[in-house]
Amino acid sequence: MEKQRNISEFILLGLSYDQNMQIFCCVLFLFCYVALLAGNLLILVSIRCSPLLHQPMYYFLSHLSSMDICYTSTVTPKFIGDLLRGTKTISYGNCMLQVFAVHFFGSIEVFILTVMAFDRYVAICKPLHYVIIMDRTRCHLLVLAAWAGGALHSFPQLLMAIQLPFCGPNEIDHYFCDIFPLLKVACTDTYITGILVVANSGMVTLVTFVVLFISYVIILFSLRHRSAEGRRKALSTCGSHITVVSLFFGPSIFVYLRPPTTFPEDKIFALFYTIVAPMFNPLIYTLRNTEMKSAMRKVWCQTLFSNIKNSEENV
Repeated sequence: MEKQRNISEFILLGLSYDQNMQIFCCVLFLFCYVALLAGNLLILVSIRCSPLLHQPMYYFLSHLSSMDICYTSTVTPKFIGDLLRGTKTISYGNCMLQVFAVHFFGSIEVFILTVMAFDRYVAICKPLHYVIIMDRTRCHLLVLAAWAGGALHSFPQLLMAIQLPFCGPNEIDHYFCDIFPLLKVACTDTYITGILVVANSGMVTLVTFVVLFISYVIILFSLRHRSAEGRRKALSTCGSHITVVSLFFGPSIFVYLRPPTTFPEDKIFALFYTIVAPMFNPLIYTLRNTEMKSAMRKVWCQTLFSNIKNSEENV
């Protein structure tokens, strides 16, 4: 702990040293963040203010949108601010908080994606029992289990990061604080800690991905006996889920499921699961979903007409 006090802050090296590239990245990721907030808030409000909230799939989707906002907000505002100001420092305490928040909200998102896959499995493979299996109480318990899983994953990550001694240098080759870049600048042998991180983050990523993969294989296999219209509707819904899972899990597996080391490419892959995937989630889930688009039109048209009516009454 004495060694830790030798460093009160870290320097985040970011994506590039080039000033023009930093300006370009600042504009690009500011646009991405605004689009992410707008899209996920649009989904969140549309579901919460419509009857869709009582359907398990959309109930879980509203929680996924909430996690997208929370997860990305632990990284992106700081990242954009660093690009804008040119100073890329972060205090030791905020760095540890960011490690915890990234893994907490990220793992909750992973578990909610798994719950959504289970919901689709029940809906497609056991349609007659769907209402009984996915009742309101069980939906609440599944979301609660996702939060508990996030805590069980992130607290060990935080404890491992806090126990690392830092005595210099204090430059982290990343745009946010994560456990592997911190292991690289710790002034001690981090082999055992690295193995524990891989066992934690890597296995969570791998096991959930395998569960998701198997569930979708079972779903696709069961569609052989459905009508052409039934297959089309099921594939439309599952296609959205598979696209989101691929965008999120592909880069995550590359970063966390390997020997504890860092590569320059890690920062690029991290952009996919911290910014790109959460930004595209609203588009992926609404583009081919007629129920979602209909609910959005109803909610926002009613809001617009209500505002116009109130304005006319005030006049």
